[in-house]
Amino acid sequence: MFGYLTGFDRDFFDQFERMRREIDAMFGDPGSPRGIRSVTAGTYPAINIGASPKQVDVYVFAAGTDPKSLDISLQQNLLTVSGERKVELPEGAQAYRRERFTGSFKRVITLPDDIDPDKVNAMYRNGVLHIVVQRKEELQPRKIEIK
Repeated sequence: MFGYLTGFDRDFFDQFERMRREIDAMFGDPGSPRGIRSVTAGTYPAINIGASPKQVDVYVFAAGTDPKSLDISLQQNLLTVSGERKVELPEGAQAYRRERFTGSFKRVITLPDDIDPDKVNAMYRNGVLHIVVQRKEELQPRKIEIK
């Protein structure tokens, strides 16, 4: 019925695809990191880091991960979070598509130099691991009064 549009549609979308490939070639691989501190798309688990003068907050989004499988370590100012996310299919079931990460993972995060390795707390709630690392009190800014 609309056979006369087939050539137009194909040529039109082929031009967009060619343009997309040229832009990807110009700016790099589409799966590669976009910033100096970014990671490749699909890296698991996703992490957010925030800082205040008193502490550094690390949020690790690890939904579906058993908190007992998580291992957190801090050496100097390197925070390492590793673990395993298992997703098992019922016996006899077949997956047609699997987009969620399964398997072992390890993320290493460089924290500021003024953290206190003796003051670290971690809690896991609703699929989010929240790690709080306090900063050293003697290195925190202090207010000096004028006399």
